[in-house]
Parts: sequence; structure tokens; C-alpha cells
Amino acid sequence: MVQAKTWILKQHFEGFPEDSDFELRQEELPEPKDGEVLVEAVFLSVDPYMRPYSRVRMQPGDVMIGTQVAKVILSKNPAFPVGCHVVGRCGWRTHTVSDGTGLTRVLTDWPQDIPLSLALGGLGMPGLTALYGLEEVLTIKSGETVLVNAAAGAVGTVVGQIAKLKGCKVVGSVGSDAKVSYLKELGFDHVFNYKTVSSLEEALKQASPDGYDCYFENVGGDFFSAALPQMKVFGRIAVCGGISLYNDKEPQTGPYPHLSMIFKQLKMEGFLVGRWEHKNEESLKRMLTWVKEASLGFLYNT
Repeated sequence: MVQAKTWILKQHFEGFPEDSDFELRQEELPEPKDGEVLVEAVFLSVDPYMRPYSRVRMQPGDVMIGTQVAKVILSKNPAFPVGCHVVGRCGWRTHTVSDGTGLTRVLTDWPQDIPLSLALGGLGMPGLTALYGLEEVLTIKSGETVLVNAAAGAVGTVVGQIAKLKGCKVVGSVGSDAKVSYLKELGFDHVFNYKTVSSLEEALKQASPDGYDCYFENVGGDFFSAALPQMKVFGRIAVCGGISLYNDKEPQTGPYPHLSMIFKQLKMEGFLVGRWEHKNEESLKRMLTWVKEASLGFLYNT
């Protein structure tokens, strides 16, 4: 028998998550049956999506949702030999018995000098979110101007770099001067700290006086209200997240988008990365090639 430690959602969040909303418990796992594996967590994800998803997909007492990189330590499934690493939606737990459903092996040609934690970041779900948002939703074209907020996050950093790879001008918004410097190192054309500018509208105009062809939206709230009028006619907006809204106890209200949407004939589409799951292996291989070519980089310690 294996004792697994699990983080339980003790109660739904009210406002910002607190330690008291979670509880650490132990669970005794059975021996794997034929076709099953026992995996041990190596890295756990902590992503913004967990905040709204927990409200609609979880009940108090459930193991906290989340993806992990895990190592197979006992296997009765030939598809997952002992010692291989997998990515799976196992939640916040140290050990999991699985029949393999939902487990994906880490790419066999994963470079040894790149930490496996990136399989939960730029070379995982967040990176794929950036890729599909740009290619499938926004269908970006060389020469266009792309705006991305939360630009120093796991999604935003990849959005900017892929957009540059494809010949676009990229403007990013972040929340600290250190992040401004980092994104400039990654090749963003213009980056500003939204917390220190006197006016979001003026900062957006200064960064791109002619407006924006594409807008990769991660924040919502006041930023969305300021950015929408800056879009070019026939501009496209990919709605990926709304992190400014997640911890609100009272719903925000603000300007309605209808007139800007109509007069500028904008296209806005929300999306979930799982829509293109059938492309993940090919997409990750393509992104790994960009990393090897030094066209795509991340901040990490080896």
C-alpha cells in the first residue's frame, strides 16, 4: 500500500484564496491492477484557471484540481514503463493510481538541460494556449500589431515570442518594472507597467498610435475597456482569461463593448486550449524546435 498526501478544497473561495480553504489529508492507495500505473508527482501546477474552475467543477472535499508532471514508479501498463515521465490531470496529490486515461508521456526527445517543470508551463498547457490563441483564433499575419496583457505570465511570454517569430509587432502590459525589462530581453517591441502609467488609454496609444490588429486578452476589467477602442477596424480579439475578475466578491460592471464592436467591425472569440488537443504532440514538437533554435526562451534555473 502507498500513502498519498492530497490537498483538499475545504470550502469554496470567497475573494482571494486563503490557507484555511485547503486541508492536507492522507489517502491509502490500492496496488495497481493490470493496465494500471502508480505515478509520483514531481511538479504540480498552480494556474489562474483553477480559481473560476473550482467554483463550477468542484465540491468541498474534492482533491484540488490541477495538472502535474509525474514519474511512473510502478507499472502494469506497457505504454507507461517504470521511470518514464508523464503529464496528467491528477490534481494536488503526491501519488496516483491510473489506468492511463488522461496521461501523456513527456516527449522522448526532451532536452536534458530544460527542466521538466516547463511541461506545465511554456512547453505545456500555457504554451499551447498561446500558440492556438494566435494561430487558430487570431490567425495572426506578418506585419500586424499584437497586444497582450499579463504579458509576463506563462501564457503571455509565449504569446509575445511566437508573434515575433511570425513577423508581428508586439506590445505587452505587465505589473512591474522588472517584468518590463524581462520582456524587452525576450524581444517585445514595447512594454509598459500598467501600475505606473498615468493613463492606460494614453499608454496604449503611445505604444501603437495606429491601433491594434490583434488583442490576446488575459485580464478583463478596466484594461479591456481601455483597449477595445484602440483596436483597428476588423480587429480580432482572443479571450483567454479574465484574471482581474477572479477574486472579486462583487461582480465588476463597466462600459459595454457594443458600439466599439459594431463601428470597428471587430471579431471576438473565447476559447479553451482543449479544443485542439489532437494537435498537441505536433505543436509541442514544433515549439521544442523553436527552443533548440533559441527562438523561444523562458526564465528558469537549470
